[in-house]
Amino acid sequence: MNIRPDQDKFVFSADSLKVDAAAETDRIVEGLRAQLRGMRKRGLVLGLSGGIDSSVSVALAVRAVGAKNVFCVFMPENDSDPESLRLGRLVAESFGVEAVVEDIGPTLAAMGCYKRRDAFIRELVPDYGLGWASKIVIANALEGDGYNISSLVVQDPAGKQTRLRMPPSVYLGIVAATNMKQRTRKQIEYYHADRLNFAVLGTPNRLEYDQGFFVKNGDGAADVKPIAHLYKSQVYELAAYLDVPEEIRRRPPTTDTYSLAQTQEEFYFSLPYDRMDLCLYGLNNGISAEAVARVAQLTAIQVERVWADIAAKRKATRYLHLGPQLVQPVEEIGH
Repeated sequence: MNIRPDQDKFVFSADSLKVDAAAETDRIVEGLRAQLRGMRKRGLVLGLSGGIDSSVSVALAVRAVGAKNVFCVFMPENDSDPESLRLGRLVAESFGVEAVVEDIGPTLAAMGCYKRRDAFIRELVPDYGLGWASKIVIANALEGDGYNISSLVVQDPAGKQTRLRMPPSVYLGIVAATNMKQRTRKQIEYYHADRLNFAVLGTPNRLEYDQGFFVKNGDGAADVKPIAHLYKSQVYELAAYLDVPEEIRRRPPTTDTYSLAQTQEEFYFSLPYDRMDLCLYGLNNGISAEAVARVAQLTAIQVERVWADIAAKRKATRYLHLGPQLVQPVEEIGH
């Protein structure tokens, strides 16, 4: 689908990313069916967040195996936006799939997820506790060359927000504690998959998959990932074709991970998804920075900075895509 264009004939535009939604849906559905036959699984389990990626994935799963063979799990926790659960239920009802709520908040509390995170935050903000909220944000790659430095944003009970630089130990500690959320959710998904003899469906789009925007053995773990080849703007095209509720399609992408509201570009990406898609497509297909800049409403220098950020993230997160490394291949099983 993403063949390098003939530069003599090809004119890059936002339409360059458009797909034939009907044909692409059929291709994904047939792919899922073949994969399930190969795994000898009869259905699909996935975590349903109320976001565009998981909603499209539900619709595709229903087309592939029928609603009765799709099982969805809502997994809110103490920091979750209640709106996510409401929208997730809307999706489940729209496509007629069975879904259950598994509140992972008590499990995370028992494992010390929140206490561990808060202890690292208190290294910078000693008063942090009940009534406070926080999130991690990243410096915008468009603002200059060099490393993207993450900062901690805290909000006190009166609503005042403060942004602080974090030493590496604090950043890593907060992220390590927060990653318990994604890994706990995946444990629940695999419980239901095992009892039903279903496969687990992962929901990353191409931008997230390419850039390592997932937790290893957390939301990065799955048996099938049917939309990992699709740019996020293409996921929205399929959403319209598959009749995903309009309310879902209008909702801005969020992480729904931290106690303060947080956009994906605040936490990880340089730009909103539509312009990130254009930059990534341009990089992948050898389109000039000047051509990408015209379409993405950036300067060529800014496009080059986004490309540098993409390359840096690919390098930094390469290990996320790796399976367990062996000293010597075990040839009898092909690994």
